[in-house]
Amino acid sequence: MKKRSSLYLFGVLSGVFIVCIVVGSCGKDYYFAGRSLPPSRVLNRVLVAEQNPSAFSTGALPFVDAYYDIRHPYNTNSGTFSIAGYSGKLPLTIENLPEQQAGAVYNAGDGSLTLVSYADEKVSTSVTVPGSLSSGAEGSPYNGIMASRDLNYVYAANPAAHVISVVNRTNGSALTLNLSNAYGVSVNPGGTVALVFIENATQVPSHTVDVDPPDSFAVYSIVQLNATEQAAAINNPNYLGAQDCEPQKQPTWCVFPVSTGPSATFDHPIKAVFSPDGTTAYVVNCGPECGGTTAGLTTIPITGSSINPGSNGASGIALVAQSNIPIPNGASNAVFSGNTLYIAGQQYQPSSGLFGGFLTILNTQTNAIAGTFPISDGTHSRMVFADDSTLWIGSSDCNQGVRYQQVEAGANVQYGCITMFNTSTNTATIGPYQGDGTGIAAVLGLHKVYTTEGGQIYIYNTKTMAALDNSNVTVAGTAIDVAYMDAGTDADNTIY
Repeated sequence: MKKRSSLYLFGVLSGVFIVCIVVGSCGKDYYFAGRSLPPSRVLNRVLVAEQNPSAFSTGALPFVDAYYDIRHPYNTNSGTFSIAGYSGKLPLTIENLPEQQAGAVYNAGDGSLTLVSYADEKVSTSVTVPGSLSSGAEGSPYNGIMASRDLNYVYAANPAAHVISVVNRTNGSALTLNLSNAYGVSVNPGGTVALVFIENATQVPSHTVDVDPPDSFAVYSIVQLNATEQAAAINNPNYLGAQDCEPQKQPTWCVFPVSTGPSATFDHPIKAVFSPDGTTAYVVNCGPECGGTTAGLTTIPITGSSINPGSNGASGIALVAQSNIPIPNGASNAVFSGNTLYIAGQQYQPSSGLFGGFLTILNTQTNAIAGTFPISDGTHSRMVFADDSTLWIGSSDCNQGVRYQQVEAGANVQYGCITMFNTSTNTATIGPYQGDGTGIAAVLGLHKVYTTEGGQIYIYNTKTMAALDNSNVTVAGTAIDVAYMDAGTDADNTIY
């Protein structure tokens, strides 16, 4: 009996050991791509940037269970989910980094950046941005601040103070660089290029660093100097044609103008998106929508010779724009899918005197436009791919375009700020008007998206754009942005 019992016990323990190995549940909890199971044990979380949640607070970061569409644990009606330790004021936008199990929340009320640990569901640190950063007025969500994907650097543009802010989290340093009217920032996924855009600016062909004044450009590149360059730039704020280098007594950072070649121009540039292979930056020129002449894209090659050798962080020291691609129907935002670039914007309609929203599809291998399709009017600030071959586009001020004018005249058309575009059939479905569409989170695998419209949370089915029940995820304050914390890629909510 004793021998049989010992063998039985050994068999049971061996079985448990095997199960532990298979499911990884002994000592460690993993649920996806090696990610740790969070304290809430919720596997499909959507983070919400909520302003003024109560009379006693100006900001909160609740999150919801997007599988059940509830704000509380599934087996109880009490308690709600939220990011612990958050004290920011007026959270405005979420840079979603699920691959790093992190998020970067910009707080417009105090100009700080809160870094959130998705694994621990709490604040990991708060980054103070020098220069009294203001949120600006170029739309919501605000695109004037961005962290590098590895969270080692933060870059921000402050049009009110006429400076660029740089935070180097690897050594705890921070400084500002002088640059008037800088209002937008774009950083590539590798963190080697950080571009800054000047408000209401244009730049003619052959406008180069070695000829033209350093303060006369439309696009600039932030660069961390290597040791040799630091020594050469001492007390020389215009080192190698830079607009500014700081600190002047021992400079570590400069901001360099981006030159234009003979075939390139900038017309009210507002942001850049980067090709999947990392070789090209496509600068989005807002053109007529922003008071300019020609909407389109300007290409900037990213080559070894244009990257500062021996430098960490942003290193685009010798960038030169090479060519333009006109986008007649407007360009204010764009997102890549392979070699296809989807560009959202507005085109002026002479018949109405207003702007109408369009989506342009560009083949970047041939630079040929494959099609243009009507979408929601307004300033298009969000573009996110979701299930069922859909691209979701959010805009602000959609009630000031041609669609609303048609409704006022009696037409039966939708004029909402959220568009679902089916990339397989090239058909657009526009939702009802519920206020500005400021946030979109694609809950991949569950055939739904979360949006923030008019300060509240909504949920849609990605097959039909049918509205789903949102009664258990609404918030008391103003919901301004959303992010799918458990997405497989950083591209879910964040455009590079």
